[in-house]
Amino acid sequence: MVTKDSPIPTLHEKHSGTPVRLLSVAKEHKDRLYSNKTVPPSVPRKQEVPVLPPDVDRPAFNRAIADLKRLLGDEHVEINDKPLIDGWYMEQPNTHDAFHILEQEDLVSCGTAYPGSTEDVQTIVKWANRHLIPVYPISMGRNLGYGGAAPRLRGSLLVDLGKRMNRVLNIDGHNASCLVEPGVSYFALYEEVQKTGYPLWIDTPDLGGGSVVGNALDRGVGYTPYGDHFAVHCGMEIVLPNGEVLRTGMGSLPGADNTDNPCWQAFQHNYGPSVDGLFSQSNFGIVTKMGVWLMPATGHQSFMFTFVRDNDFEAIIEALRPLALNRVIGNVPQIRNVIQELAVTGRGRAEFYDKKTPMPREVIREHAKKMAFGDVSWFFYGTVYGDDETRAKSLGIIKEAFAKIPGSKFNLPEDMPVGHYLRDRADVCSGKPVLRELDWLNWVPNAAHLFFSPIVPTKGRDARLVHELVTKLHKKWGFDSFPTWCVLGRELHYIANIVYDRTDPDAKRRAICLMREMIAAAADEGYGEYRTHLIFQDQVAATYGWNGQALNKFVETIKDAVDPNSILAPGRNGIWGHRYKGRGFEMWPGQEERKSLTGLPAPQAKL
Repeated sequence: MVTKDSPIPTLHEKHSGTPVRLLSVAKEHKDRLYSNKTVPPSVPRKQEVPVLPPDVDRPAFNRAIADLKRLLGDEHVEINDKPLIDGWYMEQPNTHDAFHILEQEDLVSCGTAYPGSTEDVQTIVKWANRHLIPVYPISMGRNLGYGGAAPRLRGSLLVDLGKRMNRVLNIDGHNASCLVEPGVSYFALYEEVQKTGYPLWIDTPDLGGGSVVGNALDRGVGYTPYGDHFAVHCGMEIVLPNGEVLRTGMGSLPGADNTDNPCWQAFQHNYGPSVDGLFSQSNFGIVTKMGVWLMPATGHQSFMFTFVRDNDFEAIIEALRPLALNRVIGNVPQIRNVIQELAVTGRGRAEFYDKKTPMPREVIREHAKKMAFGDVSWFFYGTVYGDDETRAKSLGIIKEAFAKIPGSKFNLPEDMPVGHYLRDRADVCSGKPVLRELDWLNWVPNAAHLFFSPIVPTKGRDARLVHELVTKLHKKWGFDSFPTWCVLGRELHYIANIVYDRTDPDAKRRAICLMREMIAAAADEGYGEYRTHLIFQDQVAATYGWNGQALNKFVETIKDAVDPNSILAPGRNGIWGHRYKGRGFEMWPGQEERKSLTGLPAPQAKL
């Protein structure tokens, strides 16, 4: 059982562990998080365990599990009948969503299978078709804020690819690429690249514990020039729902003597249709290997601008667009609000404001005055790359552009105190994974979070519209607003982070209502989420409804063709397949959330 005092696993001990270089930092983060907990590690389960998949009675389930244990070995199949423990980031569960927005027992699996190879995954998929048991693959289960390791369809069997399929299969120093299995974290890949001595960088998200494969398939982002993770993948090996194995790109052409194709990690496409995108944010196959491009190491300089007025962000974005399009700014920069600078100190909200209502702007301002950056509203974190001359020229252009915004101030990491967030951004933006982003989870007791993540054009008017919509609705439902823009040139990933106490039923209710209303209101203006939590996937998928839901009809047609038994991750990203569709498993806005989990008829609600 994960407790406050249990030792933190290292990468030497566990594929999901902490690098030794960060072990003391991880302990500090864990101690802070556990000091803010008000509940025991687990509470007794109220429901009969294990929870069964739909349409499967207990005798049939027991026979199926016995069959799977015979095929994989007893030690590689586990029943989910033990206490549910939320743990924390470096010791997260694979039984449920650690950041449960519903009841802890709602989105749970019936058990977990641990394949050790592509052949084992084939065995599991064929078994699932025989017994008509839905399976839900995860890479590592650290998709926190979007559902974690929970299956979308309650009672599905989890296929945990990370525990035994966690090898870096190849690092090509000349081609600046690698081939990895799903259980390879950013921490692990970084350490392996360092061992080679090759002058190569990885690209990492804010936190380094997630799966390289899983994050790319969910179209996550990092912060170097290679920050669009799916865009820098190159070639996949996939087990299809019928158990057959497919390789994409040049991997579909055998190499000499039936070896791997030498161009598999060099060229993303193949002859004929390129199908890689069908396996991102879908349930059409299980990716067991993925190629990833690495970035040649280069000179770099991270920096920060501060801006004094709340309404400066429109001017910031207008100034930023040509810099991003012309690649003067070379990475995926961030614009963050001042309240996040308070939260990332690791101090609890109660230290700044002792009321439950959203923190007033004047309170934020008073606390900001005491910080190193002073009374400001917005922070811009960016990085330039290249030799000394190139970096100096780029910084000159950026300074000139932002100088047009009155009161803007330029800062380098060495200008800020030791421990300031800018120093950690410098690591992330040069491909070094860290743990700093955990600190804002101390904002409230038992903190969990949801992300609202719409795509917005890099235009001040659009950014203002979405920002005002999000801010207004956060205030309506009683949450502090933590807006971040990740800038990918022509578009912004607007990331609104809803932080709530997962032991507070009312906070959960309000968080769900806030998400539902933001999704609908943003979609009415033409802004859709690129990624969302499990329980909102049906709603978000339905907002992409141009031409009578043409897109969703197309993907459902593919689903029924490749997975006629609907055994692979039914419901993921709103793709159900005919076996489950329309039976009440969907989660629509306006219905009581838990009713849909039981398979009872779900009332239709207007999006």
